Parts: sequence; C-alpha cells; structure tokens
Amino acid sequence: MNQTERVALTEPDAADVTAEPRGPQPKDPMIRWALLGILFLLLVFSLAYARNFLMPVVLAFMLTMVFSPVRRFLDRRGIPSGLSAFLIVGLLLAGLAIGALGLAVPISEWVDRAPEISREINLKISQMLGAADQIREAAKQVDELAKGGETTDVPVVAVREPGITAQVVLLAPEVLAQGAFTLILLFFLLASGDMFYEKLVYVLPTFRDKRRAISIARDIERKLSRYLFTITLINACLGIAIGISMWLLSMPNPELFGLAGFLLNYIPYVGSAIGIVASSVVAMLTLPEQTAAIPVGLTYLALTSIEGQLITPWFVGRSLRLNTVVVFLSVTLWAWLWSVVGMLVATPLLVVVRTFCEHIPALEGLGHFLSARGAETEEEEGADG
Repeated sequence: MNQTERVALTEPDAADVTAEPRGPQPKDPMIRWALLGILFLLLVFSLAYARNFLMPVVLAFMLTMVFSPVRRFLDRRGIPSGLSAFLIVGLLLAGLAIGALGLAVPISEWVDRAPEISREINLKISQMLGAADQIREAAKQVDELAKGGETTDVPVVAVREPGITAQVVLLAPEVLAQGAFTLILLFFLLASGDMFYEKLVYVLPTFRDKRRAISIARDIERKLSRYLFTITLINACLGIAIGISMWLLSMPNPELFGLAGFLLNYIPYVGSAIGIVASSVVAMLTLPEQTAAIPVGLTYLALTSIEGQLITPWFVGRSLRLNTVVVFLSVTLWAWLWSVVGMLVATPLLVVVRTFCEHIPALEGLGHFLSARGAETEEEEGADG
C-alpha cells in the first residue's frame, strides 16, 4: 500500500464531513434569542441610566443632520464651516430667546395662578361629582356601624410637596445646562464639516464598505432633514391656526396655545391628545359657561385631525411614513426612558433606523415592518422608474 492510499484511508470522505452536524442545532435559536433579549435589556437599562448625558448628545447629532445641508450650501458659497456653525447656532439661540421672552409673561401668570387653578378644578369636579361625597359619607357611616360606633382619633400627618414654582426653579439649572451642552456640541459638529465622513471612509477596509457607509449617512441626512423641515413647517402652520382659533373662541393667551400646539405636534398621537385635554380644561375654568369647553376641544381636535390625516401624509409622502403601531409604541417607550425629550426624538429615530435598514439586506424585513402600508410598493416603483 503506497502513501497515497494510506492517506485516502485515514482521511474522512468529503460527503461524510458535510453530512455531520455542527453541534446542537435545536438549541442554537434559543441561545441566540436569549442573547438578543439580554442585549436589549442591557441597552434599555443603559439608555435610562445615562439619560442626562445621552439626551443632549442625541439631540445635537439629530440637529447636525438637519442643518448639514444648510452648512454645505454655505460652504459652496465660500463661507467657512466654523462661521456657518456660528450663524446656525446663533439663529437657533436667538429664536429660543425671543420665544422665551415673548412667552415669559403669560407663562409666569399661569404659574402664579397654579394654586388658584387647582382650587377651581377641585371645585368644578366636586360640583359635577357631588353625589360622590354622599356615597362616601354613607360608606363612612356603614363602616362606623360595623365597628360598633367606636371611633379613634388618629393624628394625620400632612406632607407638603413643593409647589409648581419651586419645581420649575429646581429643574431650570439642569434644563439650561443640557440645552447649553446641546448647542455647544452642535456647534463643534457643524464646524468640523465632513470630518466624520472622512474618518469613516478612512477606517473602513474595503471600497464597497466605504461607499455603503457614505450612502447610508447621506441618505439618513437627506431623509431626516426633509422629514424634520417638513414637519416643522406643518407644525408652524398648525400652531398659527390653533392660536387664531383660540382667539376667535375668546380663550386667554391664544399665543400660548399656538406655541403649545406647535411643540406638542412633534409628539405623534400623544401630543394632540394632551392639547385637546388642556384646552378643554382651560376653557372650562376661564370661560363663563362650562359648555364652552366643548367647541374649544372639538376645534382643536378638528385642526389636528386635518393635519394628521390629510396634510402631513400628503407633504411627507409614503417613503417617510411609518407604521402607526410602531410609532405609538416607540413614543411610549422613549417617554418612559427620557420623558418629554424621548417623545420628541422617538419618530426621528425611527426614520433613522428605517433608512439604515434600507441599505442592509439582512435588515430589509425590519425596514418593511417599520414602514407604513404601501410604502414598499412606492419605493419599488420609484426604483424601477
């Protein structure tokens, strides 16, 4: 027997090698899903734990993607990136300052009237639910009879919580610090120009990876800019319409309702519900007749419904529309994690994730799941055309 025959006898056949199982196959999916679940829980815990740091960072990066096309436009006109960043951040800061100064007086009046408003709300509720007091008194008498008429005086300790003004004063330094950090980081990101793209191209190994990374970044930037600019314009028009409607309905501080409608509409579904309830409650407390709250609430509902069902779908387009159930769950999750800021960034983050999924074949199914009904068909028709 020669050397070749001995090697052939000792080596296993290729068919036998491919036929052998590579381990406990039935357990692999369970292990994989368990690891994904643990990773998800760790991610959620990390987001909640580092919220004070991550919130301004996420806001700064999103604003950078929104204003990067503006910065590039100024770059093509010969304006340096540093000066463009200074102008953009300065305009944002000026807009925030003008809005804060213009609304400082009505907001301070509402804050000062908070105890009075609370008493009025309690009075209105007690008047509408007067029967509840009688039921409570009857239940108390039944309880005393069950105990044999014996009553014991138990001292009650009342713990006074800080008022609204005190809570605002306590939260103001943290809010101002996070806002300043967001604007400073936004300035540095815009002033750096396309440095992050250049670094991304440098570190990736192959030309295909470099091209895909730049394509993903540009597409996210384009879609996020388009989405936020369009939503901001729609929200501004909605705020003006709400302010005019509240003025026609003799509501106090209609400009405050217009600003609230503008900001709340960044929060899908939840924001409009908050605006309807708040406007109805204020109308019930301030207008002469309680029934005046009905047309106020219906007007707010009609305006937000027209915006949400007709205007926004028409201008945003199906390519940027998202699954409504996923949007609602995302808003709820981020509200639990990051409160108001989480509700504001929930939808833009979904736009980023969906755009990222469009460029990764392994995540294409997730991208279809996040999109609205009919969005896949429109994208395929656009690609064919």
